[in-house]
This record gives sequence, structure tokens and C-alpha cells, in this order.
Amino acid sequence: MINQFDHYLRSKAPFTDDELQQIHACSIPLNLRRRQLLLREGDVCRHKIFVLGGLLRTYRVRADGIESTMRFTIENGWSIDHESYVDQTPSNYRIEAMEESSVLLWTREAMDELFDEIPTFKLLSDRLREQSMNESLQRIFINISYTAEEKYDAFVNAFPDVFRRVPLHMVASYLGVSRETLSRVRHKHHRVG
Repeated sequence: MINQFDHYLRSKAPFTDDELQQIHACSIPLNLRRRQLLLREGDVCRHKIFVLGGLLRTYRVRADGIESTMRFTIENGWSIDHESYVDQTPSNYRIEAMEESSVLLWTREAMDELFDEIPTFKLLSDRLREQSMNESLQRIFINISYTAEEKYDAFVNAFPDVFRRVPLHMVASYLGVSRETLSRVRHKHHRVG
């Protein structure tokens, strides 16, 4: 699995063997059970998380118990509650393994040290944060501008692997539609397709 992470990093920037070894030395490998929480609401997000294998979900639970899924993270993806991590404030979110997962964690202190010592790693992190911000803006636009059918199509096209790996009610939660609406859209989509 570590070779997979090396391959990922080298596909993003020209890291040396020594730099990769230093990045690994600061990481904390962790295997997660299905439904295991990495972050609970009220706790401070203390790690950046890279998914080697498996699937994570970031979500928030309203006072009435309804869950709002903010993000799914699959292999070769990063997960974090950025606001809690940067400001060291209690998180409003949960990060949960949706299936057995293998991840690498880095503390904020370790990341700051790596960023100081490996400028390429800092540049990669900055690019990933910008990409995440752009994806968030696109998601906001989709949520306020698209019909339920268009949201469904956009999700299936962008995340076909995720769609097959999570329960329908979580996809509905991510799209901001009811499960019934999503079932109707899927039925109509399959009839037309």
C-alpha cells in the first residue's frame, strides 16, 4: 500500500526517494473497521487523512437526527475538516469509514515540519486545497441550480465508483434530495437509459 502512496505522490510532483521516505516517516498508518469514526463532532480535527484503500464519508448530523453528507473520499483521496484543523476548533462533522479502510494520518505538527523541509509537498497541498475549493464551489452551483435529475446525472458521472459503494440514502443526503425523490429519478433514468 505504501508503494501506492509513492506512486500517487510521484504522479503529482517530482519527489525524491529521500523526500518520500521523510513523508512516510511522519505518517501514522491505520486500518479502520466499517463504520469506525475517525472524527466525531465536538472533537478537534488533528490529522490530514489519505485513503490508501476503502471509503470515508464526511457528514453532519442535524439536531433532528437527519444526516447531511458533505463528501465521500475514496482511494488516493484526502479527507479533513479544514476549518477545525486550521483553527483548532471543535468540528461540526464526523468522518467515518464506510467500509474496511486503510489510511495514512499526519498530525498538524508533522505536516508543518514536512512543508518547511519539502517545498514540493507544500505546493502539492496548496494545489489540492485550491482544487477542493473549486469542487466545493461547483457543488454549491449544482445544488442551487440543477434539478434532481441533473444532480443525479452529475453525481453518477463524477463518482461512479462511489455510487456503487454507498447506500442510496447517503447519495440522497449528498445530493440534498429525499430518498424517495432519488428513487424516482433513478427509476426514470433506468427506464430512459
